[in-house]
Amino acid sequence: MRTFLLSLLLALPSGALAEQPHKSGEVVIERGSVELEPGTRVNYEVGTLYVPESRRNPKSRLIGVGFARLKAPRPTGAPPVFWLPGGPGLSVLGSLLDDDAAGKGRLRSWLNFGAVGDLVVVEQRGYTRRGEMLEASTVASPLDRPLTVKEDAEAMRALARRAVAENPDKDLSGYDISELAADVDAVRRALGYSKISLFGGSFGSQWSLALMRLHPETVVRAVLSGVEPLNNGYDMPSHVFGALQRIAYDADRDAGLAPYRPEGGLMEAVRVLHRRFAAGPVRVQVRDSAGRSQTVVLGAEDLQLAMNSHTQEGEQWPAFILSLYHGHYEDWARDVMAERAAGKSKLIGPLIDSSLGVTAEREHQLRTDAAVAMLGTWNFEANIASASDWPTRDMGDALRKPVSSAIPVLFVHGDWDTSTPIDNTLGLLPYFPNGHVIQVHRGGHDGPFYLLRNEPAVKSAVYEFLKTGKTAGLPNEVTLPVPSFPLPSFAPPGAATKASAGTPTP
Repeated sequence: MRTFLLSLLLALPSGALAEQPHKSGEVVIERGSVELEPGTRVNYEVGTLYVPESRRNPKSRLIGVGFARLKAPRPTGAPPVFWLPGGPGLSVLGSLLDDDAAGKGRLRSWLNFGAVGDLVVVEQRGYTRRGEMLEASTVASPLDRPLTVKEDAEAMRALARRAVAENPDKDLSGYDISELAADVDAVRRALGYSKISLFGGSFGSQWSLALMRLHPETVVRAVLSGVEPLNNGYDMPSHVFGALQRIAYDADRDAGLAPYRPEGGLMEAVRVLHRRFAAGPVRVQVRDSAGRSQTVVLGAEDLQLAMNSHTQEGEQWPAFILSLYHGHYEDWARDVMAERAAGKSKLIGPLIDSSLGVTAEREHQLRTDAAVAMLGTWNFEANIASASDWPTRDMGDALRKPVSSAIPVLFVHGDWDTSTPIDNTLGLLPYFPNGHVIQVHRGGHDGPFYLLRNEPAVKSAVYEFLKTGKTAGLPNEVTLPVPSFPLPSFAPPGAATKASAGTPTP
């Protein structure tokens, strides 16, 4: 059960709130409580900050940016922690507003920040429960031929043009990372804080780095995980492939996977698949959600895309690769069927990514990287090709290139992370002389406290760093146990089958 009190507006009649004109910088706050456990209630504030859609346009309309605040049980003297969600396009205020188990789990983690100070969570303009959630329809891709990077890039260009045409009342040029950083600073001012600390993972780390670049005088310290530097929105293929090789090292020593592995191990299976699909596409018969038989045609570039998109959970990846190696394509084909279907796309992602882009030097490295042969150019081609179609401005190399910063930053990064490879952090560290890295062996693309789930003393040290800046108790490396690797969904092949592996099962 939740209770709400609308600050400053309690006397208004029903429906009057929607009629009230807002001013730039105005904040409307609802105070409420949620029962986390029987007998345990958590008080919170959920607010809307009204800001210009484009601060460069003096006649810009106002939009809402949502935020939440959980005040510390008692004053600590430490600056508040501003927690910036990832994505782009991750809305988290449902943790307070919706009654579900996932939200309560996130809320429990938020309460731990009370030992540091106040916690403020800021959502992203264009995808916030307290404002607008901008989306556009996507067009289905055909199933009767392989998908290509070129087609994907053209589809992104068409999406950009359609998004502009479908939103004539909106100034989509206002959805870049500098505006998101300015929103956070506006929330800080509205709540009366002079200084803040930052906590962010994945895009939340990139958002934090933009804030440290554009508003450095307000940031005391930061904890970042799954780090995405401002010039690394598109991952270097060899860095992703290196993470896959580290996963393969442990998978090649797993007894359960042994009957499925070819001689030469998991990376040999990858090489065999690369040669197999280079020779021609594969046709796979599967049934759709309505039970109808469908033929999905999968080609060499589909395989490259799968090598990018089926790697989020490191322990799941070996079974996926070994299933394909033995010619079991059905589960993959069902995933592709869903991916090629028409749907909805969050606009905030490509608006930000195409605007931030990369330097010409990094684009050259991306395109000439040795692992492009295995992973293709899926990670960056569509955004680079469509950059001129999206209305957000080019942020420029002055923002993209790293510069030295004295702000103390704790980086926590897993070396199994295929979404933001650990090389991102290692390359950024020299620019932070007061930085500290915890490398988490076998850690994936997770938040710092999940990466440190087996290290309660280290977790406590992270909270202490956020509170005081002290680094005592922070290790340089943490090793997670070898995971239990799931097996493929079919029985291990016999000796005869294994000897002839490398040709698809009829």
